[in-house]
Amino acid sequence: MNTAVIGMDREVVSEAEWLVARKDLLAREKEFTRQRDALSAARRQLPMVKVEKNYVFDGPKGKETLADLFEDRNQLIVYHFMLGPGWDEGCKSCSFLSDHFDGVNFHLPQRDVTFVVISRAPLSEINVYKKRMGWRFKWVSSRANDFNFDYHVSATDEEQKKGKVYYNYATKELFSEEMPGLSVFYKHENGEVFHTYSTYSRGLDHLIGTYNFLDLVPKGRDEDHLDFTMDWVRRHDEYQGA
Repeated sequence: MNTAVIGMDREVVSEAEWLVARKDLLAREKEFTRQRDALSAARRQLPMVKVEKNYVFDGPKGKETLADLFEDRNQLIVYHFMLGPGWDEGCKSCSFLSDHFDGVNFHLPQRDVTFVVISRAPLSEINVYKKRMGWRFKWVSSRANDFNFDYHVSATDEEQKKGKVYYNYATKELFSEEMPGLSVFYKHENGEVFHTYSTYSRGLDHLIGTYNFLDLVPKGRDEDHLDFTMDWVRRHDEYQGA
């Protein structure tokens, strides 16, 4: 096989040799797809927990309960955005994810799904940052309730004092007073609300359309040399030439 090594240890081969390698990868991609489908099916079979608390949020139309956030649908996705009271701006990584939300939000209502973003910052501070970013999705404040603490995306005063926080289903070193996550809820026809799923940390990766595109190209996410994942990310109005 006549090859020449180029950057990133990739070889230059004939079309026929490339096709052999591509078909081998295709078989692995198909197996991964089947495994992902099976995992998604298992996720849908998780048991549910009835939400007993009456959470009330500050929204664009005034006070809204968790049940109200569903609007006229039975399924609710909540993104827990890292924006605490008094913060000058939202988390840049959450902002990276949120740049993808408005596009999918055209389609989710067609499948009986409402999507809402929730933060602990007061609504007035949320609206300032939302306007700066030019987002359209619904964003409400949980400042007046325990929602963020109950779903483990905000550190309690006690956790902050101890320097330990329960996050992603384990106790770990406190790294921020606010943390990212996503929670899913189901509303029964009788109005009862149930918590069906929550995910955190790397469990949010598949929400990032930009990463899905980068995973297709030769250099991939190109983050191995960085101090930490997403170190290259900026709020979209902070990139050079934005």
